[in-house]
Amino acid sequence: MGASPTLISSVQRAFRLLEAASAHQNGAPAKQLARETGLPLATAYHLLRTLVHDGYLRKLDDGAFVLGDRLQTLHSTGSGQALLSRVRPVLAALRDELSSAAYLTFYEDGEIRVAEIVDGPRAPRADLWVGFEDAGHATALGKSVLRELDDEARREYLSRHPLHDLTPRTVTTAATLIRQLETTALAPAVTDLEEYAVGTVCVAVPVRSGHTLGSLGVSMPRDQLSRIGEVRELLLPSAGRVTRSLSLTI
Repeated sequence: MGASPTLISSVQRAFRLLEAASAHQNGAPAKQLARETGLPLATAYHLLRTLVHDGYLRKLDDGAFVLGDRLQTLHSTGSGQALLSRVRPVLAALRDELSSAAYLTFYEDGEIRVAEIVDGPRAPRADLWVGFEDAGHATALGKSVLRELDDEARREYLSRHPLHDLTPRTVTTAATLIRQLETTALAPAVTDLEEYAVGTVCVAVPVRSGHTLGSLGVSMPRDQLSRIGEVRELLLPSAGRVTRSLSLTI
């Protein structure tokens, strides 16, 4: 027989109070919560005060306790983690098949942000020496998003983000960037040919999570440039699987 796990009773009691409070839409006073959880009133008071201090509960003016904003943050974060867990196997399969790090981004609140990176010893990630929020014009992942935006949204994005000169190959004028996005021969895939980092090339294609636009891509050493066509053909069906997975309702 294995040894019983060590359990922290104060943590268990705090969770019981949270569960009890959640059962009352308009909140419940300390005495009622203590009675429902079987806790001594003094113990309940101490735990409730701690939970209020840390934002997990909120005390109303009438003395009732309701769930706090901190729990809503945890719920939102947990939902996002659950969504990403659905698509990690797709990114891992790309990494293993191409021996390249795989990336997923989303366009949220007017910014292009990395949501997930799946890499490994034989597929190292690119050195993200400049944040994607400042390098959308120079990365395949960012350019994939920009290509899919409508004209107004793209102009609005570019008006807020200077086209920084990151390498000798970085495009630094909006007109040139837009022309390249609209005439890429690999559409809907786009590339970054050492525009973000010298020695690194990337390919990306669009994905969606509901109404949220994003991109799926991989990075490779520049000596793998000849594989771009092969990479595109693997990325497109993978992007379809990612979009379908993210569109399912939890």
